[in-house]
Amino acid sequence: MNYNIEDLKALMARLRHPDIGCPWDTRQTFDSIVPHTIEEAYEVADAIDQQDYPHLKDELGDLLFQVIFYGQMGKEQGHFDFDGIVDHLVRKLIRRHPHVFPEGTLDSRVDPDNRPSEAWIKESWERIKAEERAAKPASDAPASRLDGIARTLPAMARAEKLQRRAARHGFDWPDIGPVFDKLHEEIDELKEAWQAAEQGAGERDAVEDELGDLIFVCVNLARFMKVNPEQALNRTNHKFDARFRAIEKVLSEQGRNLDDESLDALDAIWQSVKGVEKD
Repeated sequence: MNYNIEDLKALMARLRHPDIGCPWDTRQTFDSIVPHTIEEAYEVADAIDQQDYPHLKDELGDLLFQVIFYGQMGKEQGHFDFDGIVDHLVRKLIRRHPHVFPEGTLDSRVDPDNRPSEAWIKESWERIKAEERAAKPASDAPASRLDGIARTLPAMARAEKLQRRAARHGFDWPDIGPVFDKLHEEIDELKEAWQAAEQGAGERDAVEDELGDLIFVCVNLARFMKVNPEQALNRTNHKFDARFRAIEKVLSEQGRNLDDESLDALDAIWQSVKGVEKD
């Protein structure tokens, strides 16, 4: 017998039962679970990156459990439940895919010989999302075309989303040339801010501001090059990790201690490791 989603919902309700549930689970709140949700999402991404599909199944289960957890807490507080989450999701996806569900129902079918273009699909997707944002209850803050981009996204991912949203409304460089110019400008400004701070004539906050500006321009550069900046940085992280471990291996085989080596000696091994990669 295989367990199903109803069994998972029943398990979650038992874990949260105030009398016979798990003390840790019953203590949790929406806020306290958020770090676990973020961690589980990254573990899913890591399993995919490693192409570790047996482990991916396990990690996807952990991520699903997070959604079940939120659904149970929402039910307890009268906000929503898991079934409501699923219903809302299905309705939203049907609404956002008129090219697949032309009549707005799950069982409607599109004519395979009369499918719309990808450009039409993209324009329709963005229009529908804009309509959804406009239909949300008004807040005290004035409406913005940047509404809906989560402030809790990782900084690099949020930078890319902010730039893409602004670009769709004409706030963008005409081509990649000025982005390179801006990159050099930001490097100079960062250097000036750092030198001023080192000499006691400037604030450390200015260094952070200028460094943030430089990273933001790098994300813009990646966008123009159609490169995912997160993936690009991950590739560099993987290279650094592999090369550093290779240095440790070389030194260990030679009976040497990394902490006792000069930077020149370590750089020489680093360069040799890079040479082996190219070969």
